[in-house]
Amino acid sequence: MTHATERTAELTIVAKRHYGRWFSALLVLLVVVAMVHSMVENPRFEWRVIAENFTGSSILQGVVMTLQLTAISVILGFFFGTLLALMRLSANPVLSTVSWAYTWFFRGVPMLVQLFLWYNIAALYPTLSLSLPGIGELWSVQSNTLISPFTAAVIALVMHQSAYAAEIVRAGIQSVNQGQVEAARALGYRPSQIFRYTVLPQAMRAILPPAGNEVIGQLKTTAVVSVISLQDVLFSAQIIYQRTYQVIPLLLVATLWYLLMTSVLSVGQYYIEAYFSRGVTRRPTPALVRGLSRLKLRKSVQEISHG
Repeated sequence: MTHATERTAELTIVAKRHYGRWFSALLVLLVVVAMVHSMVENPRFEWRVIAENFTGSSILQGVVMTLQLTAISVILGFFFGTLLALMRLSANPVLSTVSWAYTWFFRGVPMLVQLFLWYNIAALYPTLSLSLPGIGELWSVQSNTLISPFTAAVIALVMHQSAYAAEIVRAGIQSVNQGQVEAARALGYRPSQIFRYTVLPQAMRAILPPAGNEVIGQLKTTAVVSVISLQDVLFSAQIIYQRTYQVIPLLLVATLWYLLMTSVLSVGQYYIEAYFSRGVTRRPTPALVRGLSRLKLRKSVQEISHG
């Protein structure tokens, strides 16, 4: 062994000390522990009441209603939003203008105002009817009979959601390289085939992240239906605390249910994004795993140098 090799073998690799990183982590950890301790030890949170009502029948009915409203509004909202996006991208000026006007109006009016407008639509149109010239009235119904609180909530949520979904889908479609479309057209694909096999699979990678956030936001937006006495999670909690006067514990029950539902949706969003991004981007490695990998690598280098 040469002299240089002996000196190299004697070298010890010393990792850089990140004192600021450890200090900030310790400070944040102390703050989190203090907050958790104050919540657990504060008797005003009334954790016993929270546990008793968390799976109560009224609360569970509200959870089911919240999930129903979310599913219906998201499915129909993205369906109509896709149609609006295609209209906006159309060369037809009428279709493009109508799509722009729809998006402008329903993105500009607050969701709560839209809900009240649909709930009180009978003030504008007491009777809804269908008539044909020369035939007369084919169908007629009283608006108050047709527009129930659930119907008003669904209509408002769907129309609100479709306006935002239209912009998400439009941005995703426009993110696809035009050369891909031209190549598919050169291969003889029909417009429907180009959209299905070329544009949509690539656009999904751009659509899914904001669409996932929009779904989670829509679930929380459903809380506004409580103002028209539709029994979602929040309204169920309000019914109970108006009887028991345990306001904070019941609001925390609703908070925990919203956190649980949004967490499940976030996990689903992660795996769906990973599915559509396969072969393009690597799945991100959690920070803890990266730290452990670096630690193992550092030990291995040290053992080799000492050996």
